Amino acid sequence: MGDIPASNMSSLNAYKEPFDAVTLHLSSMPSRYLSPSSEDRIRQPVEDVEECTCPTSSSPDYPKELQFLTNPCEKCFCPAPPPKISDLMNDKDLLDLLRLKLDPNHCTIKNWKNFASRWGMSYDELTLLEHRTQGSLSHSPTQEFLLRYNQKTVTELTELCRIYQRIDVLRLLQSWIEKDWPSRWQHTQSI
Repeated sequence: MGDIPASNMSSLNAYKEPFDAVTLHLSSMPSRYLSPSSEDRIRQPVEDVEECTCPTSSSPDYPKELQFLTNPCEKCFCPAPPPKISDLMNDKDLLDLLRLKLDPNHCTIKNWKNFASRWGMSYDELTLLEHRTQGSLSHSPTQEFLLRYNQKTVTELTELCRIYQRIDVLRLLQSWIEKDWPSRWQHTQSI
């Protein structure tokens, strides 16, 4: 208590015993200071703001790969959650690029068939999907595959890109996750 002058110390009648808590005798203080009425209390402002239910980066299901997403939402400044394939499907430009990269059927290039097979599509389903979309400009097997697995995360899709060494698709997805997704997510939150 070296910061308090001796004159103030005597009015508070403070003393300290070794290894004990500090005790202050406040007998010289008026009683209204010790028990203020409810009118004198400081109240917290009450706002009509909804609580934000955004996931936080400390959530156990928040993938480590996406913890760099730091564009916060406007309500609570939480980072954008990991995007799902359904979110990716709303970006027509990205979807078109994925179709260009994964639709072609070359025997040496891993494409939508490998991805779908890895996620559990049977050979019969793959064949049916391929024939149903063959020659169609409005439907692509990649788009159909993504629609079927639209609740999986884009991170899971990037894992398939790593497994099948589709670095071109991986870079495309990572760029979308880093640059486009946070602003798209923030835009959906403000609507």
